[in-house]
Amino acid sequence: MSEQDKTAPAGNDGATVVITHRVRHGAHTAYEQWLNAIGPVCRSYPGHLDWQIIRPITGLSGTFTVVIRFDTQAHLHAWMNSADRKRFIEQVRPLLVADDDFHIRTGLDFWFTPEGAKAGAPVRWKQVLVTWSAIFPLVLLTPLVVSPVLRWMHVSPSGILATLVNTGIVVVLMSYVVMPSYTRLIKRWLFS
Repeated sequence: MSEQDKTAPAGNDGATVVITHRVRHGAHTAYEQWLNAIGPVCRSYPGHLDWQIIRPITGLSGTFTVVIRFDTQAHLHAWMNSADRKRFIEQVRPLLVADDDFHIRTGLDFWFTPEGAKAGAPVRWKQVLVTWSAIFPLVLLTPLVVSPVLRWMHVSPSGILATLVNTGIVVVLMSYVVMPSYTRLIKRWLFS
């Protein structure tokens, strides 16, 4: 992990840390107990918004991914550099194949920084253009696909529930389908 990841400047854009731990064979139960102990402490820190754990697929991987969101970069850094977290990391090290590995991302930079990239996020105006060009067709097409299903379920396609479903689909598509492929496709322009 780069020093930039560890020492990103404080700001108010919100911040996310993605932590990956490769757990030793036979140590998954102890690691789960460790997660149960560190989770409430992390969630007690000011500005904590969300804590997600992506567990390994049995027999295929021993990697746990923990995604933690805070409302500001300063609050995230307060947790990441806290004595509490350092104490927990010392406790878990014997259970890990490799050291504590994490990457901090802020705002929409998460969409625009390829995994393992050495370069920072592209300039904001390019992020805005790419996001807008990706969201526009999704916002136009998603209701066309979803509305017939909602009508079949006797839900008004123009109500709050329909908006909730449509926006949820757009966000999932943006995060998991569109942006990873789109940013790879245009990375030369995006990072120039």
